[in-house]
Amino acid sequence: MSKFFVMMGHTYKNRVKSKSFLITTLITIALIFTLSNFQSIIDAFTGEDDGKTVAVLTDQEQWFSALKQNLATEDELSLQMFSGGLEEAKKEVKKGDFHSVVQLEEGEDGLPEGTYYAEQIASTEESRPIQQALQQVKAVTVTERSNIDASVIQQISSPVSFQLVALEENAKTAEELDQTRGLVYIMLFLMYFSVMMYGNMISTEVATEKSSRVMEILISSVSPVSQMFAKIIGIALLGLTQFSIFLIAGYFGIQQSRDSSDGSLLESFGLLDIQGSTVVYAVVFFLLGYLLYATLAATLGSLVSRLEDAQQIVAPMMMMVVAAFLIAMFGLNSPDAKFITISSYFPFFTPLIMFLRVGMLDVPLWEIVLSLFLLTASVIGLGLLGARIYRGGVLMYGKSSSLKDMKTALQLSKKEG
Repeated sequence: MSKFFVMMGHTYKNRVKSKSFLITTLITIALIFTLSNFQSIIDAFTGEDDGKTVAVLTDQEQWFSALKQNLATEDELSLQMFSGGLEEAKKEVKKGDFHSVVQLEEGEDGLPEGTYYAEQIASTEESRPIQQALQQVKAVTVTERSNIDASVIQQISSPVSFQLVALEENAKTAEELDQTRGLVYIMLFLMYFSVMMYGNMISTEVATEKSSRVMEILISSVSPVSQMFAKIIGIALLGLTQFSIFLIAGYFGIQQSRDSSDGSLLESFGLLDIQGSTVVYAVVFFLLGYLLYATLAATLGSLVSRLEDAQQIVAPMMMMVVAAFLIAMFGLNSPDAKFITISSYFPFFTPLIMFLRVGMLDVPLWEIVLSLFLLTASVIGLGLLGARIYRGGVLMYGKSSSLKDMKTALQLSKKEG
């Protein structure tokens, strides 16, 4: 048992001290702080006094007044009547005195038409509000000419009241679903990239040791099964270390965002009011999903002796992760679809899809227990099978990247046993 912990500690320490771990961790921490304080960063670069003045050219003062009134809520835009000509206004824009110019003219039908001039028109942040405000001016003009009450037009154009009410007693409300959807979306991404990264790390670790002939020395002192689970648990501890750092960084990032802004971005992702049960399910499904894929990755990695072959042999496993992720992305909008329910019981899809259902729906407890039972049984079964394949696979050398080599590895494990 002492040799098991030595190998587990060796795997953990080597990965923690690696440059890739440090660089990935630092970049992710910077990304977490950037995203959690995204609104504050935008406000800092934008500045409170960085308003944009738009010159308006028109002979119809009532249009200018109506346009200015419709844009009263746009704090960053201010309209100014320009008395000169269009060419003179363009020169003022180039000098920086105005951000842009809007020319209002009367069309053939007697309704206002606008032309927007700016140095660059790629961004529509300024032009779109002006276009929408001018649309309202046009509607008012048509209403007045047709002798239609303005309140009637306002009622027609106002959005209809449409509420979503769930009949099930414990079903989530529309507001809760909107918040949960953002949280589940983030969790799915974390689980997806973690399985991809750490699973690939295990397979390459085994293949690297075989290619350097270190495996021949290891198997003479430590059983292959101990090696396999030492690597799985060692890299699992690595993942827990990295995620603990990310959680701490995320916590401080969220607290800083709360203090410096209104937290609207975090609130839209449901990160200001996280339910404890959702976090617990995320941890449980993540750990079981990691053990399932990590065991499979170690098993597949033992079949090859070259690093380039390791990438090829784990490709089917990666495709399963991608498939589960794509199904889960679709399930964000239709979590109660029948094929989402069925696929959530497939062990290799369960960590992502059942977690999606638990987060978005009121799933009966027996369904959750059944999925966890199937997932746990799959982890144990794959662990027992993987241990046998690993025992024979570490003795296989040469070019080998076919899943058919599992049979050979099983035969070798029987001779070894």
